[in-house]
Amino acid sequence: MRASRAYFLGLLACILALVGCDHATKLAAATALREHGPLVVVPGVVDLSYTENHDVAFDGLSRLSLHAPAAWLALVALSITAATVVVWVRRRRAAWPVHAGFACIVAGALGNAVDRAARGHVVDFIHVRFWPVFNVADILVVAGMAILLLWRLVAARDLRPAA
Repeated sequence: MRASRAYFLGLLACILALVGCDHATKLAAATALREHGPLVVVPGVVDLSYTENHDVAFDGLSRLSLHAPAAWLALVALSITAATVVVWVRRRRAAWPVHAGFACIVAGALGNAVDRAARGHVVDFIHVRFWPVFNVADILVVAGMAILLLWRLVAARDLRPAA
């Protein structure tokens, strides 16, 4: 029982640390970039530029001519995060990469949901040319999904019968 409690507390600490990193980078972006414009990291490829996202990913609602209040978007984000936690808890006996993937997804979702609830928008600041502006929370969600997908592919490969 102690090991599982320590494991849970470790995962919780990781989630809180990742949310903290996300918010620290958003604060740094707001402070350094809001008034001064973009900062070129790799000319013509990557820059840092402050953007406020009042929509969902890839401006999905605007493309459909829909507009939702920030409170509604925050509530939906928190509900989806809660559902993800429920799915994760059902896999509590899974291998550590599964927990790492879920921890990244939950941290990223919480980072953006807290942003939306507190500010009414999500702060984005990483701009790779030919891609929408994103943030650390978005990276966490994508990385978590990639970890889960790769783990699933490896597990499926290992379960195949030998020829």
